[in-house]
Amino acid sequence: MRTGILIDELGVGFEAMTTQARDAAKLGYGTLWVAQRGGWDALTALPALAAAAPGLELGTCVVPTYTRHPITMAAQALTVQAAAGVPVHLGLGLSHRFVVEGEYGYSYDRPIRHLREYLQALHPLLRGEKADVHGESLTAAGAVNAPGAQRPAVLIGSVSPQSTRLAGELADGVITTWAGPRAIGEFVVPALGGPSRVVSGQLVCVTSEVDERRAALEERYGGAATIPAYRAILDRGGYERVSDSALIGDEETVRRQVKSLEDAGATELLVMPFGSAAEQARTRELLAT
Repeated sequence: MRTGILIDELGVGFEAMTTQARDAAKLGYGTLWVAQRGGWDALTALPALAAAAPGLELGTCVVPTYTRHPITMAAQALTVQAAAGVPVHLGLGLSHRFVVEGEYGYSYDRPIRHLREYLQALHPLLRGEKADVHGESLTAAGAVNAPGAQRPAVLIGSVSPQSTRLAGELADGVITTWAGPRAIGEFVVPALGGPSRVVSGQLVCVTSEVDERRAALEERYGGAATIPAYRAILDRGGYERVSDSALIGDEETVRRQVKSLEDAGATELLVMPFGSAAEQARTRELLAT
């Protein structure tokens, strides 16, 4: 199973992000991932990380579709791929109603219809072809002229049955959040309906203080369990709380947990370290191998 790592962009300066990229390269990670969480722009950051850590692949996890028209998204993704000179994995997602309507003021009506039309427009654009989509949620009639740019892979941040099935039909795979082995094996992989990439995003802490770390994680992220899409994936995994889904324990325990994800059908691990600075360093070192 391939292993990539999340670059922590929340509340840190850009120099700190490039330092993380260099450290990940030294440890041997294969992919650097950047989230879109209200701070630095994930796609724009990728070429700078490529310069700091040459040769590593790059990905976003994930950029909301509603904030960028497919033609704009394709132009930016192709530009980033050409500038970085390495494979780019374009992680896209629907976000949530309270974000799309509450922060951006857009309609979140029938989001799966929107995602289908978005992907139908995006794919020809990434291949250098003209999009000709006149849908109910968007119109995209144009092309992106980016000579020599390679098509980025498209992954859907997915936790619902509809978006997962759509990813199997119109994308290269999914990026999961809060999904454990049971959810991946019994829900995600069957819903994809065929060979697809399953990037398993996991909060990980190598530590001897398991209860303390779960409590801290619950304090920080526990509210996610009240978001319907996340509640559903937690239930499918047999988890009551968000912190139940995290990989926490000593080295051998975390190795076993990672192996269970691979056995369930995850093709790639997206490591999101947490804990003290020492515990995060211990986590990064273990999972780089």
